Amino acid sequence: MRENIYLQIYAEYSNRIQSGQLAPGTKLPSESELAEAYKTSRETVRKALNLLFREGYINKIKGRGSFVLDRTRMDFPVTGLISFQEMSGTLGVPSRTLVEETVLEPAGSLLASQLHIAGDTPVWKVIRAREIEEERIILDKDYFRADIVPFLSKEIAEGSIYEYLETGLGLKISYAKKLISVEPSTEEDGRLLDLKKYEHIVVVRNYVYLENTVLFQYTESRHRLDKFQFVDFARRVRS
Repeated sequence: MRENIYLQIYAEYSNRIQSGQLAPGTKLPSESELAEAYKTSRETVRKALNLLFREGYINKIKGRGSFVLDRTRMDFPVTGLISFQEMSGTLGVPSRTLVEETVLEPAGSLLASQLHIAGDTPVWKVIRAREIEEERIILDKDYFRADIVPFLSKEIAEGSIYEYLETGLGLKISYAKKLISVEPSTEEDGRLLDLKKYEHIVVVRNYVYLENTVLFQYTESRHRLDKFQFVDFARRVRS
């Protein structure tokens, strides 16, 4: 049926992307070209492209067109509380951590509101780029309350901070609240990550609590959007 032609366009292009016929980075025909090829309107084509975008098959760049995304993404658990070192151990590919900054400084008003502390409270700020297969694709910005984590160093940050907190300091890290959003990339993202052509980034904000329910860490984990898919297991609960 002609009214479902946008689904036909979506199905044909999603199949070509999944089968590898269209390689990552390939530019799709323009809306006008697709409308002519399928004998339909640009509005119908736009509907199909938006569906491909929402399903993670393409990236739409204003003024440049639509490009095929790399579907070989790494799974990142939504509900789990896992360190990068623990995650990278399961990938089976080369990875490393590049420490940009480890400094003790006052929280300031914005960070204080995230950690529910006074603005002059000292916090440890740790900025790290995560490199996987020689591409910097994650930027982790961690903030720890210094009254709970009295000392951090570049050497500790290059390894696993969680291992240091749990085995070295005896802290019992229990749970986290996570907020996930897609946002425009920043100058800092462009400087510290290999963003390539991507103008947006997936941001995972973590509020991490100890076993005694004290919020002690706030993290912004910024992921290049073509390299990760966030996964979870859900079970329907019947009343």
